[in-house]
Amino acid sequence: MDIVIQMVLAAISSGTPLLFATLGGILIERSGIIQLGAEGLMLMGAVTACLTYLHTGNLTLTLLAVCGVSMALGFVHAFLSVSLRTNQIVSGLAMTLFGAGLSAYLGKPISGQPVNGAVPKLDMPWLESIPFIGPVFAHLDVLTWFSFVLVIVLHLYIHKTSAGLHLRAIGDNPATADVMGIRVQLLRYAYIVAGSALIGFAGADLLLVYSPTWTEGMTSGRGWITVALIIFARWNPVRALFCAYFFGALDMLGFRIQLIGSEIPSYFLKMIPYIVTILVLMYLGWRNRNKPSGSPESLGAPYIREQRF
Repeated sequence: MDIVIQMVLAAISSGTPLLFATLGGILIERSGIIQLGAEGLMLMGAVTACLTYLHTGNLTLTLLAVCGVSMALGFVHAFLSVSLRTNQIVSGLAMTLFGAGLSAYLGKPISGQPVNGAVPKLDMPWLESIPFIGPVFAHLDVLTWFSFVLVIVLHLYIHKTSAGLHLRAIGDNPATADVMGIRVQLLRYAYIVAGSALIGFAGADLLLVYSPTWTEGMTSGRGWITVALIIFARWNPVRALFCAYFFGALDMLGFRIQLIGSEIPSYFLKMIPYIVTILVLMYLGWRNRNKPSGSPESLGAPYIREQRF
C-alpha cells in the first residue's frame, strides 16, 4: 500500500503542471484558437517565477508576475491570431521559440539556484485517519488544491453557464454567435489571455513545487504533451484531470524503474511518456475514425466579421 500511495503522490506532483497547462489550452481552444505555444509559455512562467521569488521571497508577488508575463504573451498571440488573422499554428510555434529563447537568456544568471519551500502545504490532519485518502490528500500543497478547484469551476463554467455557452458558440460557429450579439473577437482575446495565464501557472508550479531549480529547457517537452492531453480529454476539464495524472504517473515510472536497479538506460526510460503519447494518439484516431472528434468545429479557422460561410 505504501508503494501505491507513493506512486499516486508522485503522479499528482508530476501531473499538476500538465493539468494547469491542459486547462489553459482547453480554454483557448474552446474559443476556436489553436494553442501550440504552451512550451514557451511554461518556460517563461518558470523563469519568471524563479527570478521573482529569488528577488522578493513573496509567493503572491511571484504568481502575479507569472500571470502578468503569461497574459502579455497571450495578448500577443491573440493579436496575431484574432486581429491580424495570421496562421495560428505559425503563431503558436513562434511563441514557443520566443519563450524558449528568452527564458534561456533570462535564466542564465540564476541557473542552479534552489527555490525551496516557496509553496506552503495545506495540512489537514483530520484526514490522516482515513485509509489511502488521508496519506494522499492530507498534506498537498496549495497550488495542487487550486488545480482541483479550477477543474470543477471550469467544468461548471463551460457546461452549466450562459457564458460557457457563449464560449462554445464562438468556438463552434462564430458567425452565428456574432449574429446573436456575442462579441466574438473580444471574447477570444479574453480566453486566450486567461488560458495563457493558466499555462504560465503550469511553469510556475513546475519550478516552485516539482523541480525547485531553474535549468534551461526544464519543461522537457511537457508543453507538447499538453497538446496531446487536450485531445485525449476531448476538451473536457474533468477528463483533463485524469489524463494529466495518468501521464504524470508515466513520467515518474522511469524514476521508479531506476530505483529498483534496472539496467535499462535512463534515456529510454525518459521516453516512456512520449512513446505512450504517440500510441494513445494512434489508438484514439483508429477507434474514433468514424466519430466526431469532439473538437470545436471552427478550431483554427480565422473569423472575419460579417463573413458568411
